[in-house]
Amino acid sequence: QVQLVESGGGLVQAGGSMSVSCAASGRTSSSYVMAWFRQAPGKEREFVAAVRWSGGMTYYADSVKGRFTISTDSTKVTVYLQMRSLKPEDTAVYYCAAGFRNPEVAESSYDYWGQGTQVTVSS
Repeated sequence: QVQLVESGGGLVQAGGSMSVSCAASGRTSSSYVMAWFRQAPGKEREFVAAVRWSGGMTYYADSVKGRFTISTDSTKVTVYLQMRSLKPEDTAVYYCAAGFRNPEVAESSYDYWGQGTQVTVSS
C-alpha cells in the first residue's frame, strides 16, 4: 500500500502562482509514475501532469504546458506541482496519484490516490 497526502492549495488571484505537494509513504517504488489530476465542479477528473521517479521524464496536459511544473524530491518522497499564470479555469480539486501502468494520462493507470486539495483561482 502507498499513502499519498496532498498539501498546499487555497485561494489565489488570476495570474498568480501556487504550489501543491504530495508526500508519499508506504511501499513506494522507483518504478512508479506520480501524477496530478484535477476535477472541477460538474466536470470529470482530468490529467494535469506526471513524472517518472526513475529518469524524471515528465508529461503535461496541453492546457497547463508552459505554466505548470511537476518535480520530485526523492529524499522526501514528495512530488510537487508548481503552478503559475493561474486562470479561473484552473480552479479544481487537485489529486495526487501513484501507479506504474501506461498510459500516464489515464486514471486507470494509477492505483493510489490522495484525498485532494482545493485550488481556487479568483478572477
